[in-house]
Amino acid sequence: EVRSLMLGEIEKLKKGQFSDDLLPSAVNNMKLKYYQSLRKNDERADRFVDAFINDKKWDDVVHSLDRISKMTKNQIVDFANRFFTDGYVTVFKAQGNDTTIHKIEKPHITPIPTNNDKQSEFLKNVVNAQPEPIQPKFVDFKRDLTVGRTKKGLEYLYKKNTSDDIFSLTYHYPFGTESDNQYAVAADYLSYVGTDKLSNEKIQQQFFKLACSYNVSVDDDAINISLSGLNSNMPAAVRLLESVLTSAKADKESYDKYVGIVLKARADAKSEQRANFSALTLLGACGTYNPRLNVMSERQLRSADPQALLDKLKSLNRYRATVMYFGPSDMKTVDGIVSAAHSTPRKFLADPESKPYLHQTTNKTEVWVAPYDAKNIYMTMYHDEGKKWTPGKAAIELLFNEYFGGGMNAIVFQELREARGLAYSAGAKYTAPSAHPYNDTECFTTYIITQNDKMMDCVNEFNNLLNDTPSREAGFKLAQQSLMKSLATARTNYENVFWRWLDAKKKGIDYDIRQKIYQTLPKLTLNDVINFARENIANKPYRYLILGDEKDIDMNALQKLGPVRRLSTEDIFGY
Repeated sequence: EVRSLMLGEIEKLKKGQFSDDLLPSAVNNMKLKYYQSLRKNDERADRFVDAFINDKKWDDVVHSLDRISKMTKNQIVDFANRFFTDGYVTVFKAQGNDTTIHKIEKPHITPIPTNNDKQSEFLKNVVNAQPEPIQPKFVDFKRDLTVGRTKKGLEYLYKKNTSDDIFSLTYHYPFGTESDNQYAVAADYLSYVGTDKLSNEKIQQQFFKLACSYNVSVDDDAINISLSGLNSNMPAAVRLLESVLTSAKADKESYDKYVGIVLKARADAKSEQRANFSALTLLGACGTYNPRLNVMSERQLRSADPQALLDKLKSLNRYRATVMYFGPSDMKTVDGIVSAAHSTPRKFLADPESKPYLHQTTNKTEVWVAPYDAKNIYMTMYHDEGKKWTPGKAAIELLFNEYFGGGMNAIVFQELREARGLAYSAGAKYTAPSAHPYNDTECFTTYIITQNDKMMDCVNEFNNLLNDTPSREAGFKLAQQSLMKSLATARTNYENVFWRWLDAKKKGIDYDIRQKIYQTLPKLTLNDVINFARENIANKPYRYLILGDEKDIDMNALQKLGPVRRLSTEDIFGY
């Protein structure tokens, strides 16, 4: 059916059965993508590389959009008929058991000494080079953005775009699924419906014609309604977005299709290994009240009133949003456009109450096992003793992560993968709460993917590393230098300044926390990192979260670690 639909659209293209204004609309969208690509250094560099490798004249590359804008409908139709012939291949993916696999006995693996303290001549030359140091640039909230109030009393964040004709406009609400899980369903369903005046297809065509797009994202603690595209079309795009939000019209056919897609996606997730592991780790960390389980059930979806769901989005303008604009226009102009299109009440409602997703403390060592038929296991060791985060901890936590579990040079990767060949992938991280910095607690997690028969080897080696973290000065220096260079070269540009400001506000600080980290890192020593490990991860109770096939797992060995809790796939997904 999908193949037939795709071939049918190609036939329309070959017959010229498309609107005459589709071509200039496509050019506008190509222009938008071109501007967006120039914001990324890697894509700018790729243009040079592509031109060099393919022997393209740079003048042709620079003016390619000018030539494209002159193409005609007849040229597009001729191209389609010349190249879209019957010479295609359809590829199908089959699911099932591979009966051709032969099991290989586990060989004895002899640990090899790591050489991360040694340096080749090439590395020495690179390390000893003396380039001009890149100076860090952190966000100055008093200089890099403007905070104020619109004519209707909404808080706004403004930053002028002096580089191109792209804008982004966001309505930010500080509540999400922790307040009401129906918001997520409403936001998803919105893209399937039209309004009382425009069909869904017409809405998509209008946005495409304007070279603009919108998105309604619902997070745990926030709803963001975002609009972006060519700034010259912003007034029309804002009016179109507001009409979609306030006049969205549900119908049974589109809602039934939407529910079918949601239920199929949920069923598909249960067959995907990483989705199972994500569900298991969320359950192990947060318990039964977590983002994965706090969703509308199948019964609730089928019995819900779809129009009532859409009306939840319509009623958002009764709450006080933060308006964030990055673009070429001045804020007075933006205020006029937004205030004219975005209706607000005389008195705003208080934000709805929320029930935050919080991490659970681990008071004892225990093992949770969830089933998945595979030749490897996914395993996390989770620990939380209820410690609260403060801004002063940020630097040492970041340095510890880089040294111990953050990358290919970290202790975990070096010992478990490089030295012993025990893992496909391995890491560890001490995590500060992000959504609720002062209500939630810090936690520590390990992560490993390994063969089923190597599970206990990984458990034992991980515990050795946790309880007696190796002290390696060379690795520490490399981790420290890596972080310093990463912070020095990182740039918070464009609308990302707003998210940095919102994060600081959530943390109760009025500065870019990365600047404090950068100033603190040089003062930290290897002893600080080792002491941090002793205080926070060594000899602690852990909750082992293991996804794998129980018949290939040494359950007797796991029972020696602590009580074993067997979970079903339904337990971790909630359906």
